[in-house]
Amino acid sequence: MLSSIVLFASLVNLVSSAAVNDIRPLVIWHGMGDTYASPGMDSFQSEVKEMYPGIFVHSIFIDEDPNVDQRAGFYGNVNQQIVQVAQQLAEIPELSRGFDAIGFSQGGQFLRGYVERNNSPPVHNLITFGSQHMGISSLPACNTWDLLCQVARRAANRGVYSEWAQENLIQAQYFRDPHRLSQYMQSGSFLPDINNEVLLPSSRNVSYADNLASLNKLVLVLFLQDKTVVPKESAWFGSEQPLEDIAMDQASGSHQTPMLGGVNTKDIIPMRLQNLYKEDWIGLRQLDERGRIDFAAYQGEHMQIGDCWRDLVAEWVGGSLGAD
Repeated sequence: MLSSIVLFASLVNLVSSAAVNDIRPLVIWHGMGDTYASPGMDSFQSEVKEMYPGIFVHSIFIDEDPNVDQRAGFYGNVNQQIVQVAQQLAEIPELSRGFDAIGFSQGGQFLRGYVERNNSPPVHNLITFGSQHMGISSLPACNTWDLLCQVARRAANRGVYSEWAQENLIQAQYFRDPHRLSQYMQSGSFLPDINNEVLLPSSRNVSYADNLASLNKLVLVLFLQDKTVVPKESAWFGSEQPLEDIAMDQASGSHQTPMLGGVNTKDIIPMRLQNLYKEDWIGLRQLDERGRIDFAAYQGEHMQIGDCWRDLVAEWVGGSLGAD
């Protein structure tokens, strides 16, 4: 009788362990000015683990020293960082069967870069909060006390497309000036590459589209009062319309931009009117036509997440690896 009870208990533990191990892991990448081990990131991980007991969560880091990791959000080479992160993720056994991913602010487009360039182990669902998928046309403002940010901003302002800035200043590597698009594409740095916005169509990397289109779901979160990300619609793959395009539209009597700003704001080209979407340079159109892209908009300034993440995490995180 005792042996039967022991055997039953062992089977229960085995089934319970298998169920826990079958939960798809989660990888998160923090935003500018944050660190992988900040109180906010630790709190987020704890709350996700409360929702999904047994889930494995990994917070991406560029350096295990939080101060160095924070600095790497301002200074460094994004392309090199993604290579480093790809190796980091590949060496974690718990991630070998794939994972869901959440990117906060610039961490969102960095994770997209990982998906397009590497994706081994693969990302299943990707959620990005206030990310700059079509870049920024104005450098992020800094808090008065944030000297690290202020120094980086001044350096970038002096020559955002200089070779030094494109190699060493993180925000310069996703700065997309709508009035200097040729210069932006010639820079050949992080954002024009992962967006396949290149001067020579033959140099586009077709594997980027294949990899991004392999996602089960891409969730794009925009903050309605965002003044840090300019334009805020970059979170939805929107970008400012170049002045010469506006002049041509006015001359022809046409208007191609339904996502318009208010008084004294700039017209925005929405995702489905972007060339990278229409010609499907990165797989966005494939995802969209299969119903694999969700758009979410929340009240608040940049990264004022509050509890808005809970419904998204409940729906797109914590699934079963066996369901793939």
